[in-house]
Amino acid sequence: MAGNSFGSVFRFTSWGESHGPAIGCVVDGVPPLIALSESDIQPYLDKRAPGGSRFVTQRQEPDLVKILSGVFEGKTTGTPISLMIENIDQRSKDYGDIKDTYRPGHADYAYMAKYGIRDYRGGGRSSARETASRVAAGAVARKILGNGIRITGALIQIGSVKIDRSRWDNDEIDRNPFFSPDPGIVEDWTVLLDQTRKAGSSLGAIIEVTAQGVPPGLGEPIYGKLDADLAAAMMGINAVKGVEIGDGFAAALLSGEQNADEMRMQDGKVTFASNHAGGVQGGIATGQDLVVRFAVKPTSSILTPRRTVDTAGKDRDIATKGRHDPCVGIRAVPVGEAMMAIVLADHLLRHRTLGRG
Repeated sequence: MAGNSFGSVFRFTSWGESHGPAIGCVVDGVPPLIALSESDIQPYLDKRAPGGSRFVTQRQEPDLVKILSGVFEGKTTGTPISLMIENIDQRSKDYGDIKDTYRPGHADYAYMAKYGIRDYRGGGRSSARETASRVAAGAVARKILGNGIRITGALIQIGSVKIDRSRWDNDEIDRNPFFSPDPGIVEDWTVLLDQTRKAGSSLGAIIEVTAQGVPPGLGEPIYGKLDADLAAAMMGINAVKGVEIGDGFAAALLSGEQNADEMRMQDGKVTFASNHAGGVQGGIATGQDLVVRFAVKPTSSILTPRRTVDTAGKDRDIATKGRHDPCVGIRAVPVGEAMMAIVLADHLLRHRTLGRG
């Protein structure tokens, strides 16, 4: 199976399955002498971990990370960093009834068509459990970025219910189970998801990730554009079906005059009157905030029966049992932050090879 690695200079490879003994990743390209310990990584894994509220899967995983290599006396050595997270609360029996039946909306059929074999226990490699490895790698990436680049992810829409952006408060994001920057929407989303879960259904979501303090010049002008790599990073997250940078699709509704991010000099520096481009022009960072949004489809594992087929080619109906998120987009927030950090760390190290940072 190819496609388990992401990045160029800063590069990670994830491994493991949802119901195997452990998952993890190997992170390569990290410069030496960077202070790193499990305590630098664990807070981000805690943010993504299942079982944190009734609105996410109740699988109880502590997601404790272990550093197996690449760190000596509290500092990186420049060699590959191997990270491991043990799986503790697998319930493979929940999937016994569907081992010969393809779940609609899942990768079951596609995996079988490609490989002729699939791990039906929670989806194996296609499970969102794999994203814990990305979050761990993202924590390492943040150490490379330092405190000057601040990455913030937030849930801005569940189903058709959007936040009120006039009430945006970054401090509110970590105070509620939805990672919402709008305190006024929390009760509405609570009622909505309680109703959705009781109905045996699920809802999609939209996440926005912003990076502040990104130095101008990161990115490449043709292939390896910063926005193209960000789009690939977000699109590679489980259940993501759409990505936009800046105004994204809404830019098609603007005139050229409206869309242009006008510039002026202020205190010897270039300033912008707007940020429709989301901090990237021609594939290269402008120094403005990077703004990325991605859409997550509704959780495919639902109690409502759906039509499908089995491995013998017979028509079937299926209702998925087990512990599943009524809105998988909630836990995608820290994953999106991690992928932003990974892309920026990669481009920062690329930029340094040019002697520009």
